[in-house]
Amino acid sequence: MRGGRSRSLAQALEEHLTEWAERTGTVVEIWALPGGDVPPRAARAVLATLGEALSNIERHSRANIVSVAVTLGGGGLRMTVSDDGAGFSGPAAGRGIAAMRAHFADLGGTLTVNGVVGGGTTVTAAAPR
Repeated sequence: MRGGRSRSLAQALEEHLTEWAERTGTVVEIWALPGGDVPPRAARAVLATLGEALSNIERHSRANIVSVAVTLGGGGLRMTVSDDGAGFSGPAAGRGIAAMRAHFADLGGTLTVNGVVGGGTTVTAAAPR
């Protein structure tokens, strides 16, 4: 998100996570946010994917803590969202998961979702620079 008076991706993420934490009562740990400009298309993919991940956490996980890291480096963009909730077994499926994967596929990237019953869920996404 560049230019003029627009917010950076880091600012947008921080605001969204703060509002979500206040609304849900879930603790959010922000481990890393991108320090530089992120192309608008990539920023939209991150925000949409984060929104879906947080929605899934709110609806399904019963998590107490959510940890988020979004970084941009020479190798590209990486995003990790983890929770300490109920987790799951088997493959991750559903419209929300498909939508998250599609956001990163549009960037030439990938997204994985891993759950451990009683041990939480981690969404990891990566896209090349």
